[in-house]
This record gives sequence, C-alpha cells and structure tokens, in this order.
Amino acid sequence: MNAAAPAPTPTTRALTWCLHLLILGLLALSGARAVADDRPHTGWTVAAAAACAAVYAAGPLLPRIRRSRRAAAWWLAAVGSAWLVLLALTPDGVWVAFPLYFLQLHLLPRRAGPLAVAATAALAVAGFAAHQHSFSAAMAIGPALGAAVAVAVVRGYQALYRESEQRRRLIEELGATRAGLAEAQHTAGVLAERERLAHEIHDTLAQGLTSIQLLLRAAERALPARPDAAARHVEAARQAAADNLAEARRFVAALSPPALDGTTLAGALERLCATAGARHRLTARFHLTGDPAPLPTAHEVALLRVAQSALGNTLSHAHATTADITLGYLGDHIALDIVDDGTGFDPAQVPAPDSESGGFGLAAMRVRLHALGGTLTVASAPGSGTALTARLPLTSPTDTPTAPEPEARP
Repeated sequence: MNAAAPAPTPTTRALTWCLHLLILGLLALSGARAVADDRPHTGWTVAAAAACAAVYAAGPLLPRIRRSRRAAAWWLAAVGSAWLVLLALTPDGVWVAFPLYFLQLHLLPRRAGPLAVAATAALAVAGFAAHQHSFSAAMAIGPALGAAVAVAVVRGYQALYRESEQRRRLIEELGATRAGLAEAQHTAGVLAERERLAHEIHDTLAQGLTSIQLLLRAAERALPARPDAAARHVEAARQAAADNLAEARRFVAALSPPALDGTTLAGALERLCATAGARHRLTARFHLTGDPAPLPTAHEVALLRVAQSALGNTLSHAHATTADITLGYLGDHIALDIVDDGTGFDPAQVPAPDSESGGFGLAAMRVRLHALGGTLTVASAPGSGTALTARLPLTSPTDTPTAPEPEARP
C-alpha cells in the first residue's frame, strides 16, 4: 500500500485477502453478537462496526494510500479511531486488535510499527477491563500474546522476503554471468576454430598449392624441348591437386587426414617422402626407430602436419637436395626429426606469422605441439641446413602445457 512496498506476488495477495476477510469478519461478528444478545447500545454498536468496516474498505480503493506512506498512516489512524469507538461500545471489539497489529506493522515505519502495536494492545486491555469493571493479569495475556505473535510473524516474513530477494538477485546475476561466460566461450571457440583452420590450410592446402606451382614451373621450363618431362610434371601437379581436393573435402566433413586413412603414421610419412621425391628434385628418405606404439589420433595428425609443413618449407625455401624424416618411439615419448641440407636460415629472424613474407609454418607447428604437451626445436644457420625436432608424449597431457622451449641455436 505504499511506494516502498514490493510488487505483489500470489502469496502476498492471498495473505492480504485473508487479512481483509478477518477484519471484516470480526467486525460483522461484533455487530451480530450485539444484536443477538440484545446488549445496550445495540444500534450504536452496529453503526460503529459498519463505520469501521467502511473506513477500512476505503483504504485499498484509494490510490493515494497505496502510493504514500503518510496517507497510509492517516488512513490507519482513521481505522483505529473507528475501532476505539467500537471497543468503547462492546467488549467484542477487542478481537479486532489482532488484525490491526498486522496492518500497523506493515504500513508504519520499522520503529513506529511495534510502538503502535504496543499502544493498540494496551488500549485493547484497558477497553476490555472497563467493560468487565475489573482488571486481572489474565485480561492482558490475550492481547499481549497476540501482539507478540504478530510482531514475530511479520518480522519473520520480512526476513524471508529479504532472503528471497537476495536469492532472486543472485540467481539473476548468476544467469547473467553464465550468459556472459557462454558468450565468451563461444567467441573463444570461434577464434580457436579459425586458428585451427588457418593452421590446417597452411599445412595442407597452401603447401599443396606451392607444390603444384613448383611442378607447373618445372613443366614450363621443360617445354618445348622435353615434352615427356613436362608431361610428368603436369601429371604430378594433377595428383597434387587431387590430394588438395581430398583435404578440402576433409575440412567440410571434419574427418581425419586422408593420408592416415587405412595406414599408420609411419606409412603416411613414408608415402609423403615417396611423393615428394617423385614430384620434385629432392631425395626424401624415411627412417623408423624404436617399437611402434599406438598413438592418439590427435598426435598422429599433429606429427603428420608438422612433417608436411616442414617438407613444404624445404621444397619452397631451402633449395635442398636431400631430406631425412625420422620417426622415433623413445620410451614415454615420440620424436619426429626432419633434417635437410638446404641453405638454412636464422631462426631468430623468422618473420611474424601475420607478415606478408610467410613464417606461419613454424608458429603453426609450435601451437599444434604445445596444445598436446609437446615441444618444437629448430636448429639452423645460413648455409648449414635445417634440423627440426618435434616431441610429443605417448599419452594425452592431463596438465596445462608448459611454456614453449626456446629454439636451439646451431
């Protein structure tokens, strides 16, 4: 009934209607008993009960009383005055004091409410004692006990309401936090997927297109003097294009690399060396050491991509004549070594991944390996060839990957 009151809920509306019915019922009972018992001042008693009921009924209908605490206090004073008149005419008016306690505690400020309840209880005891023409402690027990119960119930309800509001706000904050977290996770997932696809494209399609470009250049140089050699180069370029098409379809289908279909990692690496040697002027050799052990698919894919990217870099930049790929099963980890006799480079001078000159391959390799708890080591110098070593544990990491190791200087 005031501006500070919370929005009504089904429970509070039910309690409000119960209070309305209780007050009106007690007022009706006071008037009915006065008529039934043919008490003195019956007409005045009925009129006082009706007046009190009318004043009380006007309160919920007046918008100002619902919005203003001051107006509600004046309305409560009017109801109390009508009740005092009824109490002066009949002892049954003492029963109306009990619902008045709840009205006072609900409408008046926190400190004024209990004082009004105490004053109402004292007036109820005094009025009843006046009708009985005597006073005893038993007369004070009923109104006092009712006042104590009313204060306890209202205070308990207010505490429960505050706790409920706190929980509601916490739930809203939790919902907002979860929504924000879900959005952040979605954004992080999108960025991670973009980065993964960038690595995949660089390690497969980009390297394949580079190989096709080199083969077509070789075919161009062979024409028209050596048409047979040019035809071989074109056929190799066609096969590389077919492999790239299979990789592109894998991106769409989200399957494992076609090179691993129906074979082991060692078989895929051996095929990679054979393909590179057949298509380019490079002697690529594969070596296997140790006893092969089952590997998680993610490990096989990562090592195959590292080999493809490293061999692609060798073909594109190193001008090497030989390249050796060694897959070693070394106890609790697996190592992949790619060594060439090319021109080499300074690892400290590798361009940034987003530069126009390239350099994305090493960054992609390192990200792949670190995500699986592995390491990447690069040893190279201008004119001295390049040695690249990738290491992975034989099982998936359970802890957060450690910081990347610095590249070894030759």
